[in-house]
Amino acid sequence: MVITYKSAGIDVSKIKQSQAAIGKIISSTHNLSKKVKIAHGFGHYAGIVEISGGTLLATHTDGVGTKVLIANLMKKYDTVGIDCVAMNVNDIICTGATPISFVDYIAANKNNQKIFKKIVEGLAKGAKKAVVPIVGGETAIMPDLIAGKGFSFDLAGMVVGILSKKQMVLGNSVQSGDVIIGAKSTGLHSNGFSLARKILLSKYSVKDKIKGVGVLGNVLLTPTEIYVKPVLEMLEKCKINGLAHITGGAFTKLLRLKSIGYDLDSMPKAPAIFDLMQERGVKTDEMYKTFNMGIGFCIVAPKNQAAKIKSIFKKHKISSQQIGKITNKKGVYVNSKKIT
Repeated sequence: MVITYKSAGIDVSKIKQSQAAIGKIISSTHNLSKKVKIAHGFGHYAGIVEISGGTLLATHTDGVGTKVLIANLMKKYDTVGIDCVAMNVNDIICTGATPISFVDYIAANKNNQKIFKKIVEGLAKGAKKAVVPIVGGETAIMPDLIAGKGFSFDLAGMVVGILSKKQMVLGNSVQSGDVIIGAKSTGLHSNGFSLARKILLSKYSVKDKIKGVGVLGNVLLTPTEIYVKPVLEMLEKCKINGLAHITGGAFTKLLRLKSIGYDLDSMPKAPAIFDLMQERGVKTDEMYKTFNMGIGFCIVAPKNQAAKIKSIFKKHKISSQQIGKITNKKGVYVNSKKIT
């Protein structure tokens, strides 16, 4: 049986249509304030406004998604906060911004101080790794809205970053001949869990120890890597043409940078958890359009910058390698096969 993200309830093409419709509506608000100028709006990894003195502020919001359901099944809540911070800060640095503040939002069906404390401990751990202060948040108890017999919750956050026009990296400079450096992921990170849960939990329990994989729930809860420190360092020391956090939509995210060719011809061997899903019926192209396949962040840069970029990742104890190159053949290709 072939299983797709669409069959798991996530129709990416229709979601993109919804996003396009939303973008048209929110663009009508861009000229409402005389105190700010929109430097970059809907469609990239963060919205950017110019405030007084030429300073730019970037903002982004994201959540943990259905990974919180795995936390509930495992009764383990001290890592999803790391994911929440990671999903925000890893996105905002893709514009060249330095994260400067973070707020969180926890919605739950009931008050549980012990669990809330564990969630926030994760948030604090992620914030420390990203070097971004948590300056506030909201906890909403909504039993009529958040379903579940036991404890159920959702977790999201918002990050603000700061940058100058000179520091802004949106992908405009990406050109044929550039190389793509991929930084290793820690696993699924925090996307594609609707498909992962459908295909894995139909056969296994989160408590099952699977040969070559480990205890399934622990593997699925492994927190998202935070790439802030190495990326900010290379933005200072290297020429960078594009940055991509590989999350929802996986490697199709590269097209956010520029409509050009992304030839992923040297991808590493995927971690065992991805092999397991593929064995269970997910086709290769669907895997690369849904999951990070072992690469959580991509740097697009001139070839002569590759060694320096990899050395910075190594300094921060993150493995990296050249996974591909930029061509003029539009689209994203994995081992010569077009995936989008």
